[in-house]
Amino acid sequence: MARIIRFHQHGGPEVLRIEEVDLAPPGPGEVQIRVKALGLNRAEALLRAGSYIETPGLPSGLGLEAAGVIEAIGEGVTRLAAGDAVSVIPPQSMVRWPAYGELVTFPAGLIVKHPASLDWQTAAAAWMPYLTAYGALIDIARLRPGEVVVITAASSSVGLAAIQIANSVRAIAIAVTRTSVKKQALLDAGAAHVVVLEEEELAERLSQIAGPQGVRVVLDAIGGPIFEPLTAAMSRGGILIEYGGLSSEPTPFPLPAILGKTLTLRGYLVHEITGNPEKLEAAKAFILEGLADGTLRPIIDRIFPFDLIVEAHRYLESNEQFGKIVVTV
Repeated sequence: MARIIRFHQHGGPEVLRIEEVDLAPPGPGEVQIRVKALGLNRAEALLRAGSYIETPGLPSGLGLEAAGVIEAIGEGVTRLAAGDAVSVIPPQSMVRWPAYGELVTFPAGLIVKHPASLDWQTAAAAWMPYLTAYGALIDIARLRPGEVVVITAASSSVGLAAIQIANSVRAIAIAVTRTSVKKQALLDAGAAHVVVLEEEELAERLSQIAGPQGVRVVLDAIGGPIFEPLTAAMSRGGILIEYGGLSSEPTPFPLPAILGKTLTLRGYLVHEITGNPEKLEAAKAFILEGLADGTLRPIIDRIFPFDLIVEAHRYLESNEQFGKIVVTV
């Protein structure tokens, strides 16, 4: 028997239950992991609430990130062995491959031997934010040294990962945050500049920082009214990559800026990287190198025990965190 976390109806954090189940051994090409830590993501709160891009049958498990020790391997798995310390690449479907449990099963192709320098909590916090930021900034935008990149929702785990990745290629990271509460923390985390939305006019401030050439790359998780000032500060031929939709307000289509500057507005999901073996291998190599040399280091905000998963999800929805929320198992 192993304890797993499921929900039997959609709703708030209180619908999450810890249940004991009998798990089948890993099948061909699969690996079973004794979990030590879980990384929490907004996608899991959306799945639980019934508003995610994936619609689960009920009851459903959930979870995208885990780190632990291999307990057993299925037929045909050769590069991994019982006892290996590993972490999990987020699957295409967390309904099919849920991570919230003491014992979980994943395809061997999603299992990574992470650097020995990482503890369980850090390993569990790494893959979703760094893969998301890598796919946007490196694979799609081809961010270059000396370029300015604007990162909204900068205190999120993806935002902080994007700052680190920008710094790793010697780009100039501008963090955008709602209030000044997290301004100094963002500077300490590596942002070259921080723009506070409640205190500064966004387009004007970005133009001051970027200069007459403007901003070529924007990584946005918000949408809504912020689109117009963001595009107003962009350079000709710039690209705005949208990977979220945190704003509850309508998102205007900034037609004059798009036409006048021939801008690209591009939706993006991390599945573009995780679902493409060639791109995934390139991303893993980039991230593992950064984790090994310390250039990339997940920032963990709070750690909750497994039994307090409801409280962890409540905190996840509070938008108060700076970096990643982790659950120890």
